[in-house]
Amino acid sequence: MTSKLDQLKQFTTVVADTGDLDAIVRLKPVDATTNPSLLLKAAAMPRYSELLKNAVSASNGDLGMACDRFGVAVGQEILKVIPGRISTEVDARLSFDTEATLERAHRLIDLYQQAGIGRERVLIKIASTWEGIRAAEQLEKDGIQTNLTLLFSFAQAQACADAGVFLISPFVGRIYDWYKKAEGCDYVGAADPGVQSVSRIYKYYKANGYKTVVMGASFRNLSQIEQLAGCDRLTISPELLQSLADDNGKLERKLDVNAQGEARQSLNQSQFRWAMNEDPMATEKLAEGIRQFARDQEKLEKLLIS
Repeated sequence: MTSKLDQLKQFTTVVADTGDLDAIVRLKPVDATTNPSLLLKAAAMPRYSELLKNAVSASNGDLGMACDRFGVAVGQEILKVIPGRISTEVDARLSFDTEATLERAHRLIDLYQQAGIGRERVLIKIASTWEGIRAAEQLEKDGIQTNLTLLFSFAQAQACADAGVFLISPFVGRIYDWYKKAEGCDYVGAADPGVQSVSRIYKYYKANGYKTVVMGASFRNLSQIEQLAGCDRLTISPELLQSLADDNGKLERKLDVNAQGEARQSLNQSQFRWAMNEDPMATEKLAEGIRQFARDQEKLEKLLIS
């Protein structure tokens, strides 16, 4: 019997949620994704010390530019060892500013192009706020494909699909964390609220012919991954990827492109904001996620000037 990782790769594109090159080389994902927290970890790795110095020296004291240069430099290294794409994230502090997000996204793409990497190998990650979704809608029209992250609600998924974004990253584990704490229940298997959220979104997209890719993210355990086998993509930490590689048990496909989902419904801005207001989990986890990424961005900036 082949490993569960190899079985998963037969019907789901596996993405590495890390900046650790050694892990990426060992586990052979198709794509990889980074965020401010992962870049902060990468900055502490000896193999990236020279990239860190170069990013600072080439930025003339502009910390935002230095962070972008470092993120792109890490992305370049990762792209050398994967066949697919790298997701690189816009500064989370711009999550409520459409124009600033657009400007920063174009700068990231320009930096990649200056390094000889075409935009077809890059996804720009943006938080799934109303403003972020509007920025992504314009970027897609500009020929820059996007990955909408920090996605916790069905409303966010609906708005992203209508905006024509390339890919969404619903956060399975963080949804699970909230419900476990709020309801005092350690959900398992198909009863896991994070699993249910992604399954609902996946079925809705397929039933209504949306092209937006669903990429489950932020996993806490193998059960969550196994319950979403068949999802378009799953981005998984090296630790859980290794656990899948070490397990030779049978893995069954759970999600199918022919699944029945809810009827299509488009949301305007007021409907989107009301739906988010009515979902305390999504509201809290989105705000918390933006704050966390912003704090890690600030830590990275301090590291760059130390």
